[in-house]
Amino acid sequence: MGLIQNILAVIVVLGLLITFHEFGHFWVARRCGVKVLRFSVGFGTPIWSRVDRHGTEFAIAAIPLGGYVKMLDEREGRVPADQLDHAFNRKGVWQRIAIVAAGPVANFLLALVAYWALFVAGTTTVAPVIGEVAPDSPAARGGLEAGHEITAVQGERVRSWDEINLKLVAAIGEQQALSIATREDAAAASREHRVPVTDWLVRQEPPQPLATLGVTPWRPPMPAVLGQVAQGEPAAAAGLAAGDEILAVDGEPVADWRHFVEIVRASPGETLSLEVRRAGETLGLAVTPRENTLEAGETIGYIGAGVAPVAWPEEYLREIRYGPVAAVGEAVSRTGEMIVLTLDAVRKMLVGLIAPSNLSGPITIAQISGDSARAGLESFVSFLAYLSISLGVLNLLPIPVLDGGHLLYYAMEVVRGRPVSERTQAIGLRIGLALVGSLMLMAIYFDLMRLW
Repeated sequence: MGLIQNILAVIVVLGLLITFHEFGHFWVARRCGVKVLRFSVGFGTPIWSRVDRHGTEFAIAAIPLGGYVKMLDEREGRVPADQLDHAFNRKGVWQRIAIVAAGPVANFLLALVAYWALFVAGTTTVAPVIGEVAPDSPAARGGLEAGHEITAVQGERVRSWDEINLKLVAAIGEQQALSIATREDAAAASREHRVPVTDWLVRQEPPQPLATLGVTPWRPPMPAVLGQVAQGEPAAAAGLAAGDEILAVDGEPVADWRHFVEIVRASPGETLSLEVRRAGETLGLAVTPRENTLEAGETIGYIGAGVAPVAWPEEYLREIRYGPVAAVGEAVSRTGEMIVLTLDAVRKMLVGLIAPSNLSGPITIAQISGDSARAGLESFVSFLAYLSISLGVLNLLPIPVLDGGHLLYYAMEVVRGRPVSERTQAIGLRIGLALVGSLMLMAIYFDLMRLW
């Protein structure tokens, strides 16, 4: 069921993003007087199509992972003399630039609208209060303290752990110190800390900003009470059920859920004697955690049970909500921030600060799409906005075959006063295809390595 959900989620996400991207090209092309021959969502044989009064065929094709807009162009076939004015290649360079740039711009606009909707609807997040500071960690050396709330990172305000992670990832490569501001409570003034770092997060696979910083988020006490038990896993086979509270393991009292997880993880293949409270009665059960191998190669114990949700105290909850007008500014700011972060990530990958293994391909996108869909509408929309920005930035890279490559040619045409020769463009196309193909193969390879 999870696999089917992942596949459906990635089809919806990529289908929506690519449709918006191609619609950007289509909409501007129409307004520049270019005849659009086909607007296709997907590749391959059309499974549905219709032709409008302008002679444009709108099609949905069998392979949903892609799409394209085909325009009238003398370089791709004979154009009747009475339609030459509607050919793409006959348009001025600034019109061609507008048509090509419209695809990535449409992706950025989609992200902006998604963020605007989230800010208007409002989100509830958990205050980023520090739970623990690891001894001799960068956080400890910088003077960060447990119980204090982080209010700013690198001089920019933060209101959630997600925002903190983004700011910390954006600082990859920092060689001196991170600026982190904290306050003791909501009534206290913030105090800036200089957290000493060297080669911050350089080539981590994947980056783990909070763990590297030495900070553990505060969480409310979490008793070892089961919230769900997966069928077919060791917990269900042992007779455990939702609502059970684990009191002791092999006669040792269990302090909380994290303590119980530590015991299970450290005991693959070993039979554990459990003391369990169920509906006021104490039971004795035995469970044998099965072996589970993590991405890093570590083997741990796993029983297939999750913790019962715990309510957060009201003082730790923050609601982020804006009116329709104020949300526009916030959405523009968030979209711009994510564009800059994505571009900077590309730069850092090229110079070796970010490991190439952090590349994500279709398998990882499918997994994250499915997880986001299951986590709720807010997570799904946030992921959609981020992926739309990534698609827009990727297409603006100056690589022939991508929109950015065409824009590079047109920029050269503006400077030189004449188009780049077709021979040069053909050579660039082959190089671009090789580069993009290599990147896709690398991304798929790293996807498969994560699965193994």
